[in-house]
Amino acid sequence: MSRKCSYLRWLSSCLLGFVSSIANGQSTDPANTDWISVGGDRGCQRYSPLKQINQTNVQTLEVAWRFHTGEVKNGVGRTIECTPLIVNGVMYITTAERIVHALDAKSGTKLWSFDPLSAGPHAGPLASGGVNRGLAYWSDNKQNGLRRILHGTSDGRLFSIDASTGSLDASFGSMGVKDLREDLEIPIGKLPYGPTSAPAIFEDLVILGFSNGEGPGIAAPGDVRAFDVRTGAQRWSFRTVPRPGEYGNETWGGESWKNRGGANAWGGVSVSEEHGMVFCGLGSAAFDFFGGDRPGENLFANCTVALDGRTGKRRWHFQTLHHDLWDHDTPVYPNVVSIRKNGQLKPAIAQVTKTGFVFLFDIEDGKPIFEVKEQPVPTQGVAGETPWPTQPIPVLPAPFSVQHFDENNITNIAEENRAFVLEKMLKLRRGPAFNPPTLEGTVVIPGFHGGANWSGASFDPETGILYVNSTNHANILTLKPTEAGSKHAYDHQGYIQFVDQEGYPAIAPPWGQLHAIDLNTGKYVWQSLLGEYPELQKRGVPQTGTENFGGTIVTAGGLVFIGGTKDEKFRAFDKSTGKVLWEFQLNAGGYATPSTYSVGGVQYVVIAAGGAGKLATKAGDEFVAFRLPGK
Repeated sequence: MSRKCSYLRWLSSCLLGFVSSIANGQSTDPANTDWISVGGDRGCQRYSPLKQINQTNVQTLEVAWRFHTGEVKNGVGRTIECTPLIVNGVMYITTAERIVHALDAKSGTKLWSFDPLSAGPHAGPLASGGVNRGLAYWSDNKQNGLRRILHGTSDGRLFSIDASTGSLDASFGSMGVKDLREDLEIPIGKLPYGPTSAPAIFEDLVILGFSNGEGPGIAAPGDVRAFDVRTGAQRWSFRTVPRPGEYGNETWGGESWKNRGGANAWGGVSVSEEHGMVFCGLGSAAFDFFGGDRPGENLFANCTVALDGRTGKRRWHFQTLHHDLWDHDTPVYPNVVSIRKNGQLKPAIAQVTKTGFVFLFDIEDGKPIFEVKEQPVPTQGVAGETPWPTQPIPVLPAPFSVQHFDENNITNIAEENRAFVLEKMLKLRRGPAFNPPTLEGTVVIPGFHGGANWSGASFDPETGILYVNSTNHANILTLKPTEAGSKHAYDHQGYIQFVDQEGYPAIAPPWGQLHAIDLNTGKYVWQSLLGEYPELQKRGVPQTGTENFGGTIVTAGGLVFIGGTKDEKFRAFDKSTGKVLWEFQLNAGGYATPSTYSVGGVQYVVIAAGGAGKLATKAGDEFVAFRLPGK
């Protein structure tokens, strides 16, 4: 590319960014760069044009400030999965107990706080353990106009908070609080129901996906819903399990659509303002592990769905997994990306999955950009089950997680570990992915946590490269018949990881990886190990990677930042080569996606270090921000 073309492309990018910042109510001060949503931008690319921190100086990063939530008591606390928002020099975060804090983004000094319990007790039980992954910011784009923080909580409430003061907006809902159990067509009582991922903003709408029960008992509906950002009134709702006469209802045998829970956008929503569309990845239908009472493909469970942002009407969908029996939700919002095809930039949607694939779709019609083939899969299920005979497998990119687990790829970290796993494996159904659940036990690969999970992916618009972190673990899924007279034929024996006698994964390493995938070609640029077990390395075991929760961001400074690993480190990778350029030992695991921003011309990177959670490491209560020395 000529210098002139490069300059014009850079200038166009700057102008688009400036216009976008005005439209989103961001600061237009050139010394400040904001992070306006948990995905960085509304389309969730998680990309920053900042490059003050870069490949040549990242190794000198130092702690700028720490903010403690004070919620760890006697070493016990919940995990923090929040990605901070930064707007006009103010950082907005949620804690492990769903309290909102506004901080001075330069110093970490608290400006105000809001506790949802100050507006009344929980509206219902906490869905998904009460986790919260962040907030949404909205402005009416007027000088001295309205600026709101939208906070959805897992007990089923939505709060509208004045971004300047931390007080509730009395004109929204009932004195600033919207009860999300309202407007549902079927009363759900006190069933678990509420958002755990951050709301999305489209024009004057706040759009929510929900967490709910996964069975085998009754679960709340997984409908995607939009509310007026000024009043809290519901503006539209998209049924994720269609009724008779609606598109997709025929994919539910008999009347199995009735009172069907799940099929929910628990991983959040992304937006294309240019196309007037919102996008979500939907989870499995309840019950996760037995579908004999829901024969068929079960739309729109396990689908990437594009909706009209103003009406909620379906524009297109693609089902990435038919008749899910493995809790293999589509776990995260799709990324709104652009790729180069035939010399032209083409808008697209990239969806990463728990099953270890990247699906790439045309943004307008949802057609796969790389061929997807329906491949035969095992179909021998328990009595009453009819597994779907094929599953959609992209030709490109190749899977980023292992798709087969048997005697040939069990752990190799030591002979005794290998022998323990082999003895256990020989009693289980094993082999390829998509093996149906059984009464004797089935090895599920990828495991319930992926593949990819809610941590999702980031995208570099300058290169067309997608960065996704993945886990290679297996689970053991064992069904058990229920007692006579039960409404459900089967239950399961728990979410059991397949591990050796020391608690390490039963599968051969790598156990955690970071991947760079060129979406222009569908080819891998590099793959790197992510995380380590120091105690294994002391025994002479090469680096293995670890299971990980928390995603990547990518910057124009040539860096990919990520925490997420069980070793509790925060790292920067060279985005071109996959080499680790910097790592920092956190006081607790950084099981959240970081963000980056600038205030007064100084770039910062910030991550929540809450530990605990599914990786069961020690709890923490910190948000930690970094900058270059002398800044």
